[in-house]
Amino acid sequence: MFIEPIKGIEPLLSFDSTQKANKSTDATIFGDVFKNAVDNAFEKEKELEKAQYLLATGQIQDAHTVPIASAMAQLSIDSMVALRNKALEAYNELMRLNI
Repeated sequence: MFIEPIKGIEPLLSFDSTQKANKSTDATIFGDVFKNAVDNAFEKEKELEKAQYLLATGQIQDAHTVPIASAMAQLSIDSMVALRNKALEAYNELMRLNI
């Protein structure tokens, strides 16, 4: 199957009434989100390169594999850039606070 099913988003951190998140946990989660986004973008780029190679060597039977891989790679890069932009906006907003 060439099209991957949509997967649910897992919660970043489960909070309950007895547990409070500390700074190191928050920083770890924040870093993990960016690391996963970057890793996903690199993975999708590798898949695109592999699909392009297979198309160039005539090893792909259908013509849909490369455009699908290209769209997935572009979507992962777009989501990574959007995540970065939102993080920068949040940082700039925090810097504007008068404490």
